[in-house]
Amino acid sequence: MSDGTQLRTDIYDSTLRDGSQAVGITFSDDGKLRFAHALDDLGVSYIEGGYAGSNERDGAFFSAVARETFSVSTICAFGSTRRAGIKPDEDQFTQALLAAETPVCTIYGKAWMLHVRDVLRTDASENYDMIAETVAYLKERGRRVFFDAEHFFDGYADDPEFAMRMLHAAAESGAESLTLCDTNGGTLPHVIHDVTARVASEFPGLVVGIHAHNDSGMAVANSVEAVRAGASLVQGCVNGYGERTGNANLTTLIPTLELKMGRRCVTPGRLRGLREFSLYVDGLVNQRPDARAPYVGEASFSHKAGAHVAGVQRNPRSFEHVPPEAVGNTRKILVSELSGGSNILYRMKQLGAAGISKDEVKSILGEIKRREKEGYSFESSDASFQMLVQKVLHQHKPFFELEGFRVIVEKTGMQEPCVSEATVKVKVGGRTEHTAAEGCGPVEALDGALRKALSRFFPEISDVVLTDFRVRILDPEEATKAVTRVLIESSDGASHWGTVGVSPNIIEASWQALVDSVEYKMFISEKEN
Repeated sequence: MSDGTQLRTDIYDSTLRDGSQAVGITFSDDGKLRFAHALDDLGVSYIEGGYAGSNERDGAFFSAVARETFSVSTICAFGSTRRAGIKPDEDQFTQALLAAETPVCTIYGKAWMLHVRDVLRTDASENYDMIAETVAYLKERGRRVFFDAEHFFDGYADDPEFAMRMLHAAAESGAESLTLCDTNGGTLPHVIHDVTARVASEFPGLVVGIHAHNDSGMAVANSVEAVRAGASLVQGCVNGYGERTGNANLTTLIPTLELKMGRRCVTPGRLRGLREFSLYVDGLVNQRPDARAPYVGEASFSHKAGAHVAGVQRNPRSFEHVPPEAVGNTRKILVSELSGGSNILYRMKQLGAAGISKDEVKSILGEIKRREKEGYSFESSDASFQMLVQKVLHQHKPFFELEGFRVIVEKTGMQEPCVSEATVKVKVGGRTEHTAAEGCGPVEALDGALRKALSRFFPEISDVVLTDFRVRILDPEEATKAVTRVLIESSDGASHWGTVGVSPNIIEASWQALVDSVEYKMFISEKEN
């Protein structure tokens, strides 16, 4: 299949079925529909909606999705071949595939004699008939039939003739697609290539697909090798969700196929929304995004070493394999003890502070290195970095002065919850504010008391919420005397920022990060006004 002069590789998304089998991955009923529409917006060819007949929720999805309209994507129902000794018209799972009323039925069948013998407890002849009869039955009733050859590569290694014969059973009965499954995820890329090449040459009129699991960390590489060998359909899951260690990660595969192999996979222009799409899906299933994910991760185009930053400034291709904007990502320059002056200059330019001197750059870099020796980290603490720069350049104007704070944690009985109370005394413009607040924990109480003290003077901080709170023990060998680093992420709904605090006392470290968080909001609001 071609798209102008560009070859086409169809993407078959299995997130709602195989991806949902992963630990911790659950879609709400509404989330499934929203996810399907997001895939359609991206331009994915096929969406596997679930396992027909296996549970009520998948059945409800097929009923609901039948009322939806899709521009690009085709919905598929997944199921097995008929069971041994049962005809298709009497098999409940075959009937469930028909009841799903999807244009495509994807059925899996055994391609490894070990499974036929030890799992199905039948023989090769019956397994052949199970595949052939199920494909023919669904085809006769107007369905497009895709065949997934389960454990194909293990089966081929064990008995090539048997594995190929099972493909013929599907092909000769009307299947339009033969997907080769590395179900255990243990096959190496060169084997995937050689076996896929043989299948593609033996079935020239059919679509050959690949379904790779990531148990050896090879799922993306195996999928790429299959495409090189002639596969034109790739199955996988968004963000690499899936059984055990996951399936082939579509957010890695799609840009690799499009940007590096010249294969059209999604709607033209939509690749630039890939990072946003990846984050959206993580949000649907309440997963923390993988910062180091290829292409779409927060760190994918981050540069820390001074030489790298200097190179990227001269020519981005020197340290970036693709332009970050091609997948909707952005370049990020980190500042740390490994930074050079180029890092500081780049970050200052991003912050809108142009024209600082070499001596000022040296002072900022020196302070960063000194702070990092104490345990601070400014890589993800952009707001704390900006506050630090203001102080080093003697441009920082304290919005308030701390006179003292106190935190009390009280537990009145074994079955009673802990209650925390914080009091804060600050001076703002010559006026002293002394406030108190309660919280589930000491940090929440401290945050509440600080906001209460400042909100009458700086009402803009009422929009700020803490979105994440992380603690790291920097020298655990010191036990309870260890230095603690607290990282806080904050948001006002329109933007996000990070702050850091370090102290042997976790409450003091939290206080430092809290102060930077609210002062950053005040600083930005003052600049805007």
